Amino acid sequence: MKRVLILMSKTGGGHLASAEALKAVFAQQYGEEVQVNIVDLLMDYLPYPWRELPKSYGWIANRTPWLWGTLYEAGNRSWVATPVIHLTAYLSLTSIMGLIVRMQPDLIVSVHPLVQEITLFALKRLGADIPYAIVVTDLASVHPLWFHPEADRCFVASEAAYQAGLAAGLREEQLRLYGLPVRPVFAEPTRPRDVLRAELGMDPDLPAALVVGGGEGIGRVALIAKAVGRSLGAGREPLGQMVVVCGRNRRLQANLQKEPWRVPVIINGFVTNMSDWMAACDCIVTKAGPGTIAESLIRGLPILLSGYIPGQEEGNVPYVVDNKVGVFVRDPAQIAKTICEWFGPQRQELAAMAERARELGNPRSTHQIVADLAQLIHLD
Repeated sequence: MKRVLILMSKTGGGHLASAEALKAVFAQQYGEEVQVNIVDLLMDYLPYPWRELPKSYGWIANRTPWLWGTLYEAGNRSWVATPVIHLTAYLSLTSIMGLIVRMQPDLIVSVHPLVQEITLFALKRLGADIPYAIVVTDLASVHPLWFHPEADRCFVASEAAYQAGLAAGLREEQLRLYGLPVRPVFAEPTRPRDVLRAELGMDPDLPAALVVGGGEGIGRVALIAKAVGRSLGAGREPLGQMVVVCGRNRRLQANLQKEPWRVPVIINGFVTNMSDWMAACDCIVTKAGPGTIAESLIRGLPILLSGYIPGQEEGNVPYVVDNKVGVFVRDPAQIAKTICEWFGPQRQELAAMAERARELGNPRSTHQIVADLAQLIHLD
């Protein structure tokens, strides 16, 4: 049995989701030939108070995005980042060496930008010749800390990220451009839309807008949903329907369920069948999170970006807009107007965006990454 150790941290949901997607495809492709362990390196193996810092990510990034943008840009400056990372590597050396010795991995995979230096430093001190791979979970905005010249492989999801890797000193033979790791269900063909809509309780005929707020239901979901609902229901007949995914935000879900909607609306909490909801809808309203964008492209959903986290998601906006698979609109009223236009006089443009999205998305990205990783540990 080969052992794969995936290193991540719960700073946002994307790193864990990517790790779990890789683990699922390893199990799907290789079964009991591979044992995959996912470890939160920052929260579980850094010394105090370093291990407490990731817990503040969600509050800073979503409540005070300007502060997160400042911290993100500070990390771009080597004179700021390098001393901090080197100090962290020294202070966490014993703990991380112990993890490696205990796990005895045949392959280490990073899905977080802050684990490269501290892990490779521990490997060097151990004198361990263990292949090390990086799976970048950002799309177009890629922080320099993702890249390390000692990595055996570095997987990226866009041409911009590929060029950033080259600029950071990686060689072409180290880099792979496949796409973001998405859940294996996105590699499977969807069932017909009419079947899905019947199962999900949706109107079979009206076009549908999917409004999401991520796993935690953050952002201006309520304002956007109410604006979209009012606009779709402004005429004598509904112009469309709406599905809102509130994630784990139960207060948001309860408040929206009390609304006197004039159009068919489904208010969900956290869902485990997002692939089905995406396949049943005609467009999506979301912030510029890389995972949601990648999944939406695979499902052929035109994307209406309502915001972004400064720094790490900023480059995702031109990625969507320049590839003509969506638009960027902040104002809830303008978002609602755009959806009404898509469902009305601009239906042909909506269909064209959907086709371009399917061409840009890569449903097999996770399988390609796993197949490449398997070569590093000589799996047939």
